[in-house]
Amino acid sequence: MNQKYLKNLMPTVVLMGLLGLAGLYLYFFTDTQVFWSGYITMMFFYGLIFFMGTYAATLRQSDSATDVMLAGRNIPLWIAVFTMSATWVGGGYINGTAEYTYADGYGLTWVQAPWGYAMSLIIGGLFFARKMRRYEFKTMLDPLGQRYGKRMAALLFIPALSGEIFWTAAILTALGATFATVLGLDIQTAIVLSSLIAIAYTAIGGLWAVALTDIVQMILLFLGLIIVLPYALDSVGGWDHAWSLYKEQKGGLASFFPSKETLGSYYWNWWDYALLLMFGGIPWQVYFQRVLSSKNENTAVRLSIIAGVVCLLAAIPPIMIGVIGGAVPSWESYGAAAAPSEAALVLPYVVRYLTPDIVATIGLGAIAAAVMSSVDSSILSASSMASWNVYRPLVKPNISNEGLTKVIKRCIWIIGITATILALKITSVYALWFLCSDFVYCLLFPQLVTALFDKKANAWGSFAGFVVAFILRFGGGDATLGIPILIDYPMIEDGVVLFPFRTLAMLSGLLTIIIVSRLTQKQSPPVALQKAKL
Repeated sequence: MNQKYLKNLMPTVVLMGLLGLAGLYLYFFTDTQVFWSGYITMMFFYGLIFFMGTYAATLRQSDSATDVMLAGRNIPLWIAVFTMSATWVGGGYINGTAEYTYADGYGLTWVQAPWGYAMSLIIGGLFFARKMRRYEFKTMLDPLGQRYGKRMAALLFIPALSGEIFWTAAILTALGATFATVLGLDIQTAIVLSSLIAIAYTAIGGLWAVALTDIVQMILLFLGLIIVLPYALDSVGGWDHAWSLYKEQKGGLASFFPSKETLGSYYWNWWDYALLLMFGGIPWQVYFQRVLSSKNENTAVRLSIIAGVVCLLAAIPPIMIGVIGGAVPSWESYGAAAAPSEAALVLPYVVRYLTPDIVATIGLGAIAAAVMSSVDSSILSASSMASWNVYRPLVKPNISNEGLTKVIKRCIWIIGITATILALKITSVYALWFLCSDFVYCLLFPQLVTALFDKKANAWGSFAGFVVAFILRFGGGDATLGIPILIDYPMIEDGVVLFPFRTLAMLSGLLTIIIVSRLTQKQSPPVALQKAKL
């Protein structure tokens, strides 16, 4: 037992040593102004998370693909709720919510993601979780592969993978901005360091590693943000003062409910994004991985609904922090060189400059916890689909369990590094966060709905629906990816399509699948769903 404990402790000791050497290098050989108490706290936090992640490998009953991807379908409800909540409440969730609450031209009206994603979890639990768990699928793409064939599943893997990679990049970008502000480290160093640690323990421990670390991370997140709030509020004269200033600054945007008077021509654009978040938050492997790892169907349903409520509660502190940031009369008077150069920095600014050093250190741990809890989940989810739904059926159908496990671990490194490189190029957390659900809403949601609930859906209908949705979605352009507007949609202002073309793309794709499938029943007979097998 002692040897087993020491074996799992050694990688953590090595990690702590490397972080310590990096700190010594920064102190003696660079001019970087590092917040050292925060750096030391970060070292111990990362050490704890890494140890728990590597220790989780000993909890697996075997090294089979099912144990790596789904923890042997043995996750109890309380752990499942922790890991589901922690997965959604990531760095993008925390930083992005504070960003849009604070940003000029935005406000609470545009803080849609927290309640949108919470609703997606509840809707997913009520209508999708039970059926997915009943068929014992291993990934979200399994029902698509059965209905539409392995080649179509491989095509649909592309938007699924893109969503997971963009999600991970958004989370890492949030962490980099936080570390740069609070610790004094440069953004690139913070992103690379955090991602490598998350990738390593995920590859070693699989879903058990993700689930166990999520428990610690979720507890740290809530405690850290709750501790930060009283000090930050006291610095700006209390909540009543901060909220009154916020309402003066934002006007009608200081409300969660949209109005045509406040939003003007952006009213239907608001509803387009609202539907995107509610339904685009469902077809994610990172969500269904928890559903499929639960002990039974009832657990799968309950964990989704409870996690949705937890996500709503977790949005309260970052919203308050965004309001507090708007009440700061002069950041220079609190020790900052200048006001935040970007709205995405408001949360780390509040943590760093409106709280004592020890509280800022705890807040840093909270934000790091949120980031790590989502990065590992997203990387494992994308790797599960890549190995199970693409490599196995198309490259090596007769692969053994041991061989598939090795492929999963290699994919974890490849996908994790890809997301890291993308994170180094991105500046807006919220833009990436929306883009994640954008892809899966338009391209994947219609496919998942018909695969699960339309017995006549077939491969021809699936392909036709994908093409229609793809053309209508990308014809509206995308500023984040640099894609110009190609279709002359109505309601185009300042180079932005305000017409709800994303919802149009989704509904058009859905109807196309249904209609074309019924017109091609003889050419492509529908296939019934069955329990997934290795």
